[in-house]
Amino acid sequence: MLNKAYPYYLANEAIFANEDLKVLDKYSGETATCVAMADNQTIDQAIAAAQAASEPMRNMAAFERQAVLEHCVKRFTERFDELAYALCVEAGKPINDAKGEVTRLIDTFKIAAEEATRIGGEVIPMDISARAKGYSGMTKRVPIGPCSFISPFNFPLNLVAHKVAPAIAAGCPFILKPASLTPIGALIIGEILAETNLPKGAFSILPCRRDGADLFTEDERLKLLSFTGSPDVGWALKAKAGKKPVVLELGGNAACVVDHDAELDDAITRIVFGAFYQSGQSCIGVQRIYVHESVYDTFKEKIIEATTALKMGDPKDPQTFIGPMISENEATRLDLWIQEALHAGARLLCGGERSGSMLQATLLENVSAGQAIRDEEAFGPVAILDSFSDFNAVLEEINDSKFGLQAGIFTRDLYKAQKAWETLEVGGVVIGDVPSWRVDHMPYGGVKDSGLGREGIKYAIEDMTELRLMVIRTTEKDA
Repeated sequence: MLNKAYPYYLANEAIFANEDLKVLDKYSGETATCVAMADNQTIDQAIAAAQAASEPMRNMAAFERQAVLEHCVKRFTERFDELAYALCVEAGKPINDAKGEVTRLIDTFKIAAEEATRIGGEVIPMDISARAKGYSGMTKRVPIGPCSFISPFNFPLNLVAHKVAPAIAAGCPFILKPASLTPIGALIIGEILAETNLPKGAFSILPCRRDGADLFTEDERLKLLSFTGSPDVGWALKAKAGKKPVVLELGGNAACVVDHDAELDDAITRIVFGAFYQSGQSCIGVQRIYVHESVYDTFKEKIIEATTALKMGDPKDPQTFIGPMISENEATRLDLWIQEALHAGARLLCGGERSGSMLQATLLENVSAGQAIRDEEAFGPVAILDSFSDFNAVLEEINDSKFGLQAGIFTRDLYKAQKAWETLEVGGVVIGDVPSWRVDHMPYGGVKDSGLGREGIKYAIEDMTELRLMVIRTTEKDA
């Protein structure tokens, strides 16, 4: 069971200020718990506390930061079932997917604990010409300062972890705005962080109204903004961020190619998972499926069978694969896109029925360009089938998108794999698997409307630190 109410965390302390935010059980639609909401004054206090904590955080030894992260790993492991259940309730995430996300939360903090002790620099030879004789250089990375984090609803644990864990490893205080639809996981992380010896002000976790994001974005005391969410919101925040660096992990419209030599049963198993896990609410969920014409009919028959076999229902049931979307509004929006495509000549292969926030796993074909379901981010349990004959041409078609996050290529041809890696305008190309595949230490992010910068602990630490150079001159007398 969830707690009756949850506090927010201001400067490391739990504050039961109110119970203004009602968090719904996304399957039943009933109120599951209440959460304290921060007002603008509280956000300002959190920013001031983070600024005051900058020097104490910077002065923490690497082993001390590592110890904080290791404590989190231990406590997440002990509270595994509680974290998974909270995810299942607040996000409507099927319990098996929820357990998978808790595992990734633990992995992410483990990686950060390892990286905390190896944030290094380099020695740079300076004597490239006569005028630089006697000079040497060294670099080190220093914390950028207080960071601002805004996280989304679809991975309420692990996408918070990808901001919080590297910040602690790097020595940066932070303030976090979790998604109002799914704040509980972040607040449990806050409860565990409050057990550590992080300096006062090192963290604040503040559910707040959308206008509170302006303070998270515009305040000059905050030295970096990291946002994960929709492209429209992300680019608008970047425009308001002023001089601070901004990291954006935004939307996608992920494509998957199945070439003639692919092992079809394996490809179908992976694609069904990649398209429909957690009801398709993933920015790297498979949305466009391109299958070579020589195997298209066989592939279509098999993927329809596999998709219609997915069980839809209560996410607390371990047999459930398709749970609710995050809200009825989102399900209605996607249902409308499906109907628009059908009216424009698309063919419904399976699914397509909605009841409240529940939308069946849906496959379409013959969807024309210009349809929202093809051109925008579906962010739900819908995928589109197309056939192709020319591998190079299908790569160009994949690139004909405003998004560029990840792509998946099922081929046994090494040269085609290399061609895809060279040609596709995406942040990552996955060979032999779906674009939905991610391991938490790899560089992850996109290009075009899919964002700026990379997540993955090592790469996030680089964003959260600045390079500082020292040059030493040695005179002949010193020598």
